Amino acid sequence: MQFTLIPFWHSLSWGGKTLLCIALGALIHLGLGFAFEFSIDEAHYALYAQYLAWSYFDHPPLVGWLQWPLVAIDAPVGILRIVPEALWILSCILVFQVTAELQRLLQTKVGGQGMGFPATGHSGFAAVLIILAAPLPHVLSVGLLPDSILTPLSLGLLWMGLRWLQPGRYFTLGDWLITGSLLGLAGLSKYTAAFTALALVLIALCSPRKPWLNRIGFYLAILIALILISPVLYWNWTNEWISFKYQIAHGSGGEWAFRRLAAFIGIQLLAFGLVFTVGMYYFLNRFWRTSPGIIISLLAFFWIPFGIFALLSGGGSLPHWTTPAWFCLAPFAGIGIASAWAANRRRLIAGLFFFQFALCLIGFGLVLSGGITSKNPKGNPIADLYGWDQAGQTALSLSKIHSVSGLAVQNWTLASRLAWYAKPLPVLVLDRRQDQFDFWFGGIKPGADAILVNWSAMPFELPIVGISSRPDGAFRECQSLDRIDIRHLGRQLSYFEFSLCKHWTPKDPS
Repeated sequence: MQFTLIPFWHSLSWGGKTLLCIALGALIHLGLGFAFEFSIDEAHYALYAQYLAWSYFDHPPLVGWLQWPLVAIDAPVGILRIVPEALWILSCILVFQVTAELQRLLQTKVGGQGMGFPATGHSGFAAVLIILAAPLPHVLSVGLLPDSILTPLSLGLLWMGLRWLQPGRYFTLGDWLITGSLLGLAGLSKYTAAFTALALVLIALCSPRKPWLNRIGFYLAILIALILISPVLYWNWTNEWISFKYQIAHGSGGEWAFRRLAAFIGIQLLAFGLVFTVGMYYFLNRFWRTSPGIIISLLAFFWIPFGIFALLSGGGSLPHWTTPAWFCLAPFAGIGIASAWAANRRRLIAGLFFFQFALCLIGFGLVLSGGITSKNPKGNPIADLYGWDQAGQTALSLSKIHSVSGLAVQNWTLASRLAWYAKPLPVLVLDRRQDQFDFWFGGIKPGADAILVNWSAMPFELPIVGISSRPDGAFRECQSLDRIDIRHLGRQLSYFEFSLCKHWTPKDPS
């Protein structure tokens, strides 16, 4: 019997097609996970698992707790990346299920099959395909960030919101317990989970009557959420609420500028794709007039966090912060895309998917190849993913040869990978800016010696007394020890320089 791919594809149900596409994406991510080293944030959160605590300076603890079993057995980087991969798979499955729940609600609320709904499975498949075609979610499927965890939790809360709105359905005790658990775990994953919780509150307030105020399940849900986030509250209470102060300052960024807002919108469209925009156009065009109140409340899982981050972007914000919001938008866009496909808008949709998948493949190729050749390492951001293991081992070896007990860097972004790959050596950041490394390793002491590591993509002058302009302090002397060139596929991507620096002398703060 002759086997061809096309008959096999057509023989699958929409659920089967969806699972096959998810499996293909997972295999690609698995290969990428073993191909390059930790990024800045990945190493930082892996160190959370290395140094377990109730919470941390910059984020709640769940991103570290999830990795702890694998970190405890010293699993390699590729194995550690199975955690974000599993979260991505779970998120995609939830997108499919939430799309089905959303379509059932719309069919009930706005006229049933008379509205010309596409097949439920077709809408779910389209929603997942939108996620697969979005470039940025692939990054979070390989590297574990707090947003990787918040994404499936946000989808779970959206699902509970849809169950809340189903006509004739009342929240059972089990529903309340699940909702409280999801809220608590979301709070343990990232502080911006408050935006998702606000969206759920908006749904609860939509109905004119509030019978849930008299339900014990409502109060149990609040209690469970508070118990789950209590480690974060306790840690911050014992540390003068430092995380909340940091997040407020970090989120507000610098001076607000309209050009940053415009850049944010442009980057978001590029990072998540125009298919979302087209899908939402067709969704709103078909369903908006029939039930705007329900649609606005459900879309709050997108527009509340996205709107807040858009406003904050005028002072500076990061593209991946909106990832949970876009995943919650995917079911709506998926229904829109499936409806447009059924209405023979296929050429536009196929062209957009082709363009976005091409972008994803180009991105995969750049990562695997080491990026675009550039004489200046700053011009090749992919260089950031290679060489840190070698640099860490070199620094560890030099510290033993010269009997130095710690490493030093001049910016906190250089610290996490060295702390991971040169463990258990402490990495001291030569500035007065407080960060998580101060909790782990403390600040550099007056008179201390260190192996100073400099990276060509973020170079600094040697911090020597009488020469350096650093406001924090300087060493009495620095002696060059070694330089290693980082090469990948025959091309030099960057280089590291190592110096033995002696007798740190802090400057008077006054």
